[in-house]
Amino acid sequence: MRGKAAVTGNLSADSPWRISGRVIGALLLRESLTRYGRNNIGFLWLVVEPMLFTLVVTALWTAMRQIHRSDIPIAAFALTGYSSVLLWRNMPGRCIRALKSNRALLFHRQVRMLDVYLARILLEFVGVTISFIVLGIALWAIEWINSPEDVLAVFFAWMLLAWFGGALALTLGSMSERFNMVEKIWPAVALILFPLSGAAFMVDALPPQAQSILLYLPMLHGVEYLREGFFGSQIHAHFDIAYLIVANTLLTLFGLSQVKRVVLGESNEF
Repeated sequence: MRGKAAVTGNLSADSPWRISGRVIGALLLRESLTRYGRNNIGFLWLVVEPMLFTLVVTALWTAMRQIHRSDIPIAAFALTGYSSVLLWRNMPGRCIRALKSNRALLFHRQVRMLDVYLARILLEFVGVTISFIVLGIALWAIEWINSPEDVLAVFFAWMLLAWFGGALALTLGSMSERFNMVEKIWPAVALILFPLSGAAFMVDALPPQAQSILLYLPMLHGVEYLREGFFGSQIHAHFDIAYLIVANTLLTLFGLSQVKRVVLGESNEF
């Protein structure tokens, strides 16, 4: 019976992990077609947007050299800063009220609420990561930036920032289903966090008191770690990887607990 079920592709005979993988894959395809298939240049916009921003910032900072008092390449500084912001900011934005447009899918037994969130988080991760890599290679090819001094540090910093963004997305996405105010507040909060996230400054350039306050923000540790991997000996980065991992873990657990509360609430409605 097991062999027959495997040949016929019976979902009931598959492991929960395989079922979840198939569901998330289908949701990824559906989301990408819905979001990018008929809009402008489609999926390429994820590459063009940070590229345009980096070029504009590079031009402005080059014209006002007294603001950028550092030997760090301006393009590399903008690339590491803005790309990291896109990584953790876009995930929550896509997950807030995500169930509103996907509620009909939940009538399928194999589709879970968590799958909807994971598909959107994964799509944002893939898009921003491709953008970061392509733009980095392009800037390196034209000699605007140098290659990273520690590629592994860049990789781990990127993954930690993605983890933070995913955990934040689970938390805000699930809470937005219970509290409408989350959808209204998040854009303003994201706007405030943008200049505080380290996208346009190095922690070492701030007064000690400001450093101690801003380093409570988990994403700032990720950005500093990312730039440590990129610039290495050229800078003095301030970060605590243990703090970032603990913050990500706690935020993930809290986010999953909120998803569970929404699941139980939806089950009662059905």
